[in-house]
Amino acid sequence: MHFLVAVVGKPRDANLAGAIAGYEARAAHYWPLQVREVREEPARSISADLVREREGQRLLDAAPPGAQVVACDVSGRGMTSEQFARWLQDLRERAVDVAILIGGAYGLSDAVKSRASASLSLAPWTLPHEIARLVLAEQLYRAGTINRREPYHK
Repeated sequence: MHFLVAVVGKPRDANLAGAIAGYEARAAHYWPLQVREVREEPARSISADLVREREGQRLLDAAPPGAQVVACDVSGRGMTSEQFARWLQDLRERAVDVAILIGGAYGLSDAVKSRASASLSLAPWTLPHEIARLVLAEQLYRAGTINRREPYHK
């Protein structure tokens, strides 16, 4: 069982990049975690739909064959930290490979949403994709501490 987080682009702000890297490293102590950054599509002279389509294909290409694809989307299922921890633990116990996909500035393509077997809301608001990545990394870390009954989650 492996977790892949595939995201569009790299964090542009150094402080945010540091926070993301820190939580992803912490989360990797609890989960077999890999992160792949796919190239952001330049949107200067093309439509948002085409940007989503191209970035979506890159995200899908990053997902390992046979992995359960989870789309991070504001319309997805919201969970408490405890529910998220139980959900991840269940996937681990079933030895399911998971690819969690975070779209770019224009969101996820219809192809990603239709390929996804689950949709996860990280917040009831639309988040910049860099913040979504930080929130997901922190929650992966928190879920690990919850499942091991460590004191981080209060």
